[in-house]
Amino acid sequence: MIKASIVGATGYVGMELLRLLKNHPQVEIAHLASHGNAEEKISDIYPSLKGICDIKLETVDPAKIADSDVVFTALPYATGAETISKLYSLGCAVIDMSADFRYISPEVYKQWYAVEHPHPELLAHSVYGLPELHREKIKNSRLIGNPGCYTTCSILALAPLVKSGLIDLNTIIIDAKSGTSGAGRKPDAALYFCEVNDSFKAYGVTTHRHTSEIEQELSLLANRNIVLSFTPHLLPINRGILATSYAVLNTTDVNAIKDAYDNFYADEPFVQVSHGLLPELKHVVGSNYCKIGYAVDKRLGRIVIVSVIDNLIKGAAGQAIQNMNIKFGIDEKCGLDMPAWYI
Repeated sequence: MIKASIVGATGYVGMELLRLLKNHPQVEIAHLASHGNAEEKISDIYPSLKGICDIKLETVDPAKIADSDVVFTALPYATGAETISKLYSLGCAVIDMSADFRYISPEVYKQWYAVEHPHPELLAHSVYGLPELHREKIKNSRLIGNPGCYTTCSILALAPLVKSGLIDLNTIIIDAKSGTSGAGRKPDAALYFCEVNDSFKAYGVTTHRHTSEIEQELSLLANRNIVLSFTPHLLPINRGILATSYAVLNTTDVNAIKDAYDNFYADEPFVQVSHGLLPELKHVVGSNYCKIGYAVDKRLGRIVIVSVIDNLIKGAAGQAIQNMNIKFGIDEKCGLDMPAWYI
């Protein structure tokens, strides 16, 4: 059995990690840690866990937690890096849900997060935890930066087209929408029911930090620098991301587009591409799947790609478990092989 711990267990991502790990046949929960709720039972914070997981939360003590095989860290960016550094030095495998270890360049991190990277020396040892792009590196790393939710949905939609050179890389536009759980559990007046209900808004226009992750990974695929336009929107729903991506095509061959997607994702257990059917949120919410559909606008010479994920599962906790499975040589679908809720 894999001994797994969660640091930052009381947020939405921590809770979703725990819910999924409790049903993983090869995992036992070693520690649940929290900066603000130590000594409370996790089931007192989330009554849905009553009788299922009544573990008492601990203080964040890397020396104590280090008896784990893997530690999932769901802490704010920059502030959690010291804990991660200590866990890594103590020999743990760490899967981090913040932005701290998603970047190759500390300068890019500073540009988008407005702080110096707290442990730039560790970036040489970390890997961007998107299995569809970096599976082999994930197998051999003890420090995995779990991707952002918007980034997962957007990168997977565009990766085959970028890699195959079928689109003009200067024309990429991503228009994405997320449920409110993507903002986390912290109090925020902008997320109150009366502010969100019966409304729909754009935010972080031209400045959203996930833009830099998408650009980093697509640039690696293209072997050249890519800059793109990314605009996120807030949906008045709990969970789910739908991204609509646009680009000018370099080809009129629709079969080449189909082949690019089919070949790129031929052996991927959690990415499904439909040729002719555009996916909806209810096709993925509650699952670890990313579903992709597209339409070719022959009149304008563009392609429109629609991709959907559950932001708390494939966009966070589920992807982290997928990374754990890869790291420990387990069937990648173990603990995650479930359909969407649909209703």
